[in-house]
This record gives sequence, C-alpha cells and structure tokens, in this order.
Amino acid sequence: MKRKDINKVMILGSGPIVIGQAAEFDFSGSQACKSLREEGIYTILVNSNPATIQTDTNIADKVYLEPLHPKIVEKIIEKERPDAILPTMGGQTGLNLAMDLHRMGILDKYGVELLGSKVEVIETSEDRELFNKAMEEIGEPVTKSHAVHSVEEALNAVAELGYPVIVRPAFTLGGSGGGIAHNEEELREITEKGLNYSLINQVLIDESVLGWKEYEYEVMRDAKDNCIVVCNMENMDPMGIHTGESIVVAPSQTLSDEVHQRLRNAALKIIKHLRIEGGCNVQFAVSKDMTEYRVIEVNPRVSRSSALASKATGYPIAKIASKIAIGMTLDEIKNDVTKETPASFEPTLDYVVVKIPRWPFDKFRTVDKHLGTSMKSTGEVMAIGRTLEEALQKAIRSLDIGRYGLIGDGKDINHSNETINNILKNPTDERLFVIAEALDKGWTVSEICELTGIDEFFIKKIKNIVDTKKELEVLSKLI
Repeated sequence: MKRKDINKVMILGSGPIVIGQAAEFDFSGSQACKSLREEGIYTILVNSNPATIQTDTNIADKVYLEPLHPKIVEKIIEKERPDAILPTMGGQTGLNLAMDLHRMGILDKYGVELLGSKVEVIETSEDRELFNKAMEEIGEPVTKSHAVHSVEEALNAVAELGYPVIVRPAFTLGGSGGGIAHNEEELREITEKGLNYSLINQVLIDESVLGWKEYEYEVMRDAKDNCIVVCNMENMDPMGIHTGESIVVAPSQTLSDEVHQRLRNAALKIIKHLRIEGGCNVQFAVSKDMTEYRVIEVNPRVSRSSALASKATGYPIAKIASKIAIGMTLDEIKNDVTKETPASFEPTLDYVVVKIPRWPFDKFRTVDKHLGTSMKSTGEVMAIGRTLEEALQKAIRSLDIGRYGLIGDGKDINHSNETINNILKNPTDERLFVIAEALDKGWTVSEICELTGIDEFFIKKIKNIVDTKKELEVLSKLI
C-alpha cells in the first residue's frame, strides 16, 4: 500500500557522464520521476548535467541544475522541504551524496528520510568489512579478505593471503582506484591510489579468484519481503576483468540448473537480509568446475546491469523500484508489458541478449588498452537474437567501429602468432576479433580457452561463425 506520509520526493541525479557512470542513470532517473508522478508524488530532481532527459522541465515537477554538493543540496532541501530522498537512481554519485547528507546531519535536521536503500544498507553494501560480516551472518561465502586503511596494513594482509591479490576501494565507481597486485611494488602503488579514491579511506585486499566465472543476478524486493529475480546474466570474460568491461550474455548460458538455483536462492537470501527495498545487483564468482562460488559484491541501487536487465526483459526496474520505495508491493504494481499480470511475476527470456562495451581507444590512442578491474569503456551496445551467434554479430555491427561482424568483412587484421598469443593472454579491446582470427588460422578451441580463461561454450559459438565464413568462401568459388 502506498504510504500516505510521503508527498514530496527529491531524486538525486548522477551528475556528468564519466567512465563507469553514463546514460543508464538518466534512463533510471527519468523512469523514477515518471513513476512517482503517476502516484501523485511531487518530484524534485537535482542534477548538474543539462544534457539529460531527466533535467527537462516536463520530467519532474521541479528541476534544479545545481552542483551535486551537500551544501548546495541542503539549501534546496531547506527551500523545498521534501519528505524523502531517493538516492538509488543516481549511481554511485547519488549514494555517496546521500551518505554525505547523513553524516553531516542534514537529513536529521530537516526530517528527510532515505528511500529504497537506507543508510545502514548503503554502509553495509559499500563498506567491505561490514559487507563480509553480513554475508557470514547468513552463511554466504565471500573471498578471504582484509579491510585496510594503510599500505602497511595491506602488506600485512598479503602476508596471509599471498599474491596475487585484488585491491578494491570502498565507495568508488567502476572499480576506480583498484587493480590486481602481483608483487609488493604493485601492491603499494594500487593501495595508495585506492585509499585516495575511497570515500572512507578504505580498501579491501581480496584473495584471488582470477579466472573464475562471473554471474550477475538482478533482484527486486518490496517491504513485505516479496522477492523476484528479474534477470540473470553471465560475463563471457572470467574474473579479473571488470563487469563493465566484459561482454555480458543474458540469460546465463553455461549454468546447470542446480548451480543456477543455488545462486538464485543466494541472491534472494542476500536482498532479504540486507532489507533493500527496490532493486539490487548481486555478483558471484563461480569456480571453473562449478563446485564453489563466492559473493563478490552487491550494488544497492540501479546500475549499468539494471539498465541492461530492463531492456533485455522489458521489465522496468527503475520504475517499479520507485513505486516500491513509496510503500507499494510487487503484487500491487501492474506489469507494463502484459498490462494484466502483476510485477511479482518473474520475466522469462526465450531469446539471447548480448552486451558489448564500447571503448574510446580510437580517440585516445596512447592509452593502455589492456582490460582489468577498472573500467575504461565509455558505453555499450545491446543486441537481441534467437541464437548467441546472431546476437553477437548484431552487437558488433552496432559498435560503430566500422566492423560488420566478427570476421570476413574485409577489415580483418593479420596478426602474427606471437601477437595473437599475447592478446589472448592479456586482453585488450581487440580480443574478441583476435579469437576469431586464431580460430580461422587453425588454433584449437582448447588452446584459446587455456589462454583466455573463457568457457569453451563461447569459443565454440565463435567457431560456428568462423566455420560459416569458411563455408561461404567455398560456396562463392563454386558459383
């Protein structure tokens, strides 16, 4: 039931488009404004980016094009007197700003409530030490790790964990300031940078799960503890490459039903324990033999993956999360697609969706093109097909890089075997095309799997495209 005590809601935007936080939050913020206004809520949008749909005056009741700074937002709160703030539609920027308002006592001063993700939820999800403790409480496995606040503490942590380790700063965006340390020199450099990036001067030193498979579950929950899984997704790239840098496929392609049910149940258990009202994204690492898994992180907000899941399934995550934030339940909200079934029905996919990141290396040619735990992509494309091969080819054509497919479009580059080997081992934005080139030159599926860590299912799918190209070449000679 919609709460009667909330009549005015402030929605925090995500500010300027930056790497790791782009147009997906304009999409989410716009949906949130529309959704709340449908319920008679007066909406106040605060965002500093004029090049967004959400800052058009017809999207919200009141729009403030102002810096996303707590002192500025306090003045707007003082003037508008909102009942609540919805911080989950503005990415990491929105969450961090909400936490600043809380720590400075501004929310308490004006009696403003946080909707969707409460202060405790944000702290638990973003503070790596609290998050690990929360997972232990419900028996969900996480990587062995140590939360540290100095380089010296990081060195002590590695003495127990051993190299390599993953360095992950708290309260940052797109893996900013993080990385993989293989030795003391790299550890010192990455930790120092991570501590500077972190909002609370904290980084987590994680044991390595490099090479494990990565899966994501987009989950929704309402205040009455009704939960659904909107979509599950699989990263084609193994752990070690940020999910925003990875090719993502929905639904997951290589999960057995048994492992899928384990991850699904874990995702639902996590969102219930954290008491998130709305949507969240749960990321898992799964061992290659599928016998073990680890909970990597939870995003208690809409994310890049949420936008993908929304478009892939037709389930408007941001819109429904906004209605849940004001007290409505999943069974009360109508599904936009069917117009009949409630939002508590889980969507199903009878097609394949592929997301491929778009990197700006054509403009920044001197930048290191190697992919890792920090995001470098500035956007992505999505394609839908009846098969993975079809969706993959369509996505490549959508990238606007002058390619019409994986191979055979007249733009293939002839690399040496040494270069192919290097790119397969140390991924760059070219690796997908180099995999196709290697298969075309006779490299085996197992050789490529060994070098890339990519599941052989995906390599075989790429081989199908390469084999079709060879068949067409033979046919063209016969005509």
